[in-house]
Amino acid sequence: MSHPIAEYALLSDCHSAALLHRAGSVDWLCFPRFDSPSVFGRLIDERAGHWSFVVPGITGIRRRYVDDTMVLETVIETTSGRLRLTDALAIGLNERGHALGVESPHALLRLIECVEGSLDVAMELAPRPDYGRALPSWDVVSGGAAAVGGGLALALSTGVPLDAATGSIGARFRLGRGESHAFALEYHPSGGDASWFTEWDIEERLRDTVSGWRSWSSQHQRYDGPWRDLVQVSGRVLQALTYQPTGAIVAAPTTSLPEWPGGERNWDYRYTWIRDASLTLEALWVAACPDEAMHFFDFLAGTAAAHLRDHGHLQIMCRVEGKQDLTEHELPHLAGWRGSRPVRIGNGAWGQRQLDVYGELIAAVHRLRDRLSDFLPDTAGFLGDVADAVLRRWQEPDQGIWEMRGPPRHFLHSSLMCWVALDRAIDLATPIGASAEQVERWREGRDAIRATILERGWSERAGAFAARVDAEAGRRWHPAKMKASTRHWFEIGHTDYLRALQRTLDELEVAA
Repeated sequence: MSHPIAEYALLSDCHSAALLHRAGSVDWLCFPRFDSPSVFGRLIDERAGHWSFVVPGITGIRRRYVDDTMVLETVIETTSGRLRLTDALAIGLNERGHALGVESPHALLRLIECVEGSLDVAMELAPRPDYGRALPSWDVVSGGAAAVGGGLALALSTGVPLDAATGSIGARFRLGRGESHAFALEYHPSGGDASWFTEWDIEERLRDTVSGWRSWSSQHQRYDGPWRDLVQVSGRVLQALTYQPTGAIVAAPTTSLPEWPGGERNWDYRYTWIRDASLTLEALWVAACPDEAMHFFDFLAGTAAAHLRDHGHLQIMCRVEGKQDLTEHELPHLAGWRGSRPVRIGNGAWGQRQLDVYGELIAAVHRLRDRLSDFLPDTAGFLGDVADAVLRRWQEPDQGIWEMRGPPRHFLHSSLMCWVALDRAIDLATPIGASAEQVERWREGRDAIRATILERGWSERAGAFAARVDAEAGRRWHPAKMKASTRHWFEIGHTDYLRALQRTLDELEVAA
């Protein structure tokens, strides 16, 4: 039976992520990247791999992140004692601040300690690489065990005596008060060499990972307003979903978790959507600092710019290293979370046209403009090309923000966000090096989009704007028939209701 999603906690090394159940089982992990095939996948199928510690007589469980980190501490109360489990995906040795995750060793660290009484512990390490399709072959060696399967190699470092079974490694041991054991599971390509850690090494790397996250938090998290603790935790989670080598931000660390149990809308979200990442950068402006933003914009300039140049439009999403083929596949051998099938990898939305992404991207740049350093020439040119593409594309139908898997439509929201793209690009003309002629074209395009929204987007029947342009053919907007609350936004300065809304939010933030 699949556990509730709320019972899982996230670990990250800014390359990949693991999900750890509250009872101490790692049920999701992809090595070496967020979008790599899973090594542990019990989250979506009981047979797809896990790494668990089991103790009898559990009476209570508490857990928390070690202060200012993504290192997880779980305290398990039992009838015979109390256990503390500390888990982390290791970052590179001595990585601090902006360097967090640069040389992450792809190692999952686990320290189990008895803090009261005594306990019997059963460990089971059952990786199932390649989404559960591979059964690794284990060899017990001095200082641990080694496995090969599914195109990768794993090394388990520990001082605990181990037993090998078909595809799995097990151990049973007893801990008294003050006693502990440490474990490290390291990924490396088949044919590569493992690092091998002593238990002392593992404890040192845990402490170093704590120091690394705290260094990042102290340099980045300066927010001191309402709900400070929650905002800062959210900032660390957003950083944990960032692929450090490129600055790409994944929408989620998992695939095929459904909108509702048993449903079929089970998509793979381990990729970078221009829209989602742009909104995330705006959130990081509050919850952390905008330094990562320039990294991300430069990444986009190196990946999305080529597609924009060759095909005339932005591809809405890509892999974390920049590759653009996300062909969707189903994995029929997996049962899915609570029977939610099909399980999918890849995402068919990669080939969709979603015109709103132009607006979200340029709006994020605009929002962070005072915090960003000078743009690289390629990045500045890319942003200008994005605005030019809006002029060519804004009247085309698309799948919209909802990623409709059907015929494209002329969605009003997409038109509105195209208007945002041009409006913000005009304001960014100097830092991105736009010519006077370019800016004049953007102004003309912005006015044309505004006219289309007002004249062809209003629904008299609903007394509101419709989802699509020309949803009520032959009907036109009239100020006297518009609801007063909606009309207000169009009658104030330059009819820029989005900017007015932002001012209102800023006023609320100041008041808070």
